[in-house]
Amino acid sequence: MTCHTRYNGCMKRAATASKKRVSTSGAPAAIGPYSQGVRAGKLVYTAGQIALDPVHNAVIASGISEQTGRVLENLKAILEAAGSDLSKVVKATVYLKDMNDFAAMNAVYATYLAPEGVTPPVRTTVEVSRLPRDVLVEIDLVAEV
Repeated sequence: MTCHTRYNGCMKRAATASKKRVSTSGAPAAIGPYSQGVRAGKLVYTAGQIALDPVHNAVIASGISEQTGRVLENLKAILEAAGSDLSKVVKATVYLKDMNDFAAMNAVYATYLAPEGVTPPVRTTVEVSRLPRDVLVEIDLVAEV
């Protein structure tokens, strides 16, 4: 089919043809109008994940190290559901409630995203005034499939 204008529906079909929702019970269910992840072509994009236990949908009430570990386990599950894994992450964005937690977060982050022999992803880390459910950290990822 040939599209003559971008308003006849062809652009919409082309734009959504490779966009597929990623969903897993290994991470907290989306609680709004968003997906846990989206696979688009050869990339997968995750929603920001916080330290929610996917079984009980409750925040783990621990420190930054424990929360970072839970966040990365949630992200790992989403990537695996998309046919990817943590070694294929190309971009990470980290949101911290307190930049004083950077070193502790970074130590856990390194075990998941920068183990020996893996090229670490690029990363942006910012301090924010507040995160959902008053958690200490939120992370989202972009990975190759």
